[in-house]
Amino acid sequence: SGGHYRPPHCFARYKSAILVAYRNQEKYLRHLLYYIHPFLQRQQLSYTIYLIQQVGTGSFNRAKLLNVGVREAMKDEEWDCLVLHDIDLVPENDYNLYICDEYYPKHMASAMDKFQYTLPYKSFFGGVSALTPEHYMKMNGFPNTYWGDGGENDDIATRIHLAGMKIVRTSPHLGRYRVMDYSEETEIQEPWRRPPSRHNTRKTWKADGMNTLQFKLLSRTKHPLYTKITVD
Repeated sequence: SGGHYRPPHCFARYKSAILVAYRNQEKYLRHLLYYIHPFLQRQQLSYTIYLIQQVGTGSFNRAKLLNVGVREAMKDEEWDCLVLHDIDLVPENDYNLYICDEYYPKHMASAMDKFQYTLPYKSFFGGVSALTPEHYMKMNGFPNTYWGDGGENDDIATRIHLAGMKIVRTSPHLGRYRVMDYSEETEIQEPWRRPPSRHNTRKTWKADGMNTLQFKLLSRTKHPLYTKITVD
């Protein structure tokens, strides 16, 4: 219930909140839930899956939704790890542990089939990442001002460095992910490009993030396989 699980026969060593920004992607959601619950249970984690849904028809704001998810999830539990997860990615290797690195933010989706299992560029921090609550607050969370797709991942990578941390990566043979409904034809016709940055992160990171987060909580409901947080 509510996407929460703890191992019945042992004491879980880690408690991880899985946070997914969401808007009307029912098919992806079904796929993700089908794969991710058994995957996490094999790792004997205590976890909850949170879906943070944005209402309305405005541009999608993934980064701000994840800030909301962190704020709301921390009301439930003293989580050891916050796993920020794109809805269309499925992990391929059971040994890709959904736990945090003790010292630094961890980029987990280090080898996606969409990019021929390599990083599209050196500072890439998209897909799936894991941060402790301390890491998250130290970098002031994610920016709230990115509307529409792209760009925020580079901002986040820059924030990590500005906050005196570095990115650690899951090794590529473990951090393998399949992108659901990915069409190779479109990728060949139009190569993936790094989105242009629209923000001066160095100037804005301390004033745009968890300390300035404003939203209206519309509902918080427990579904059979996830907790849904709906916000405006």
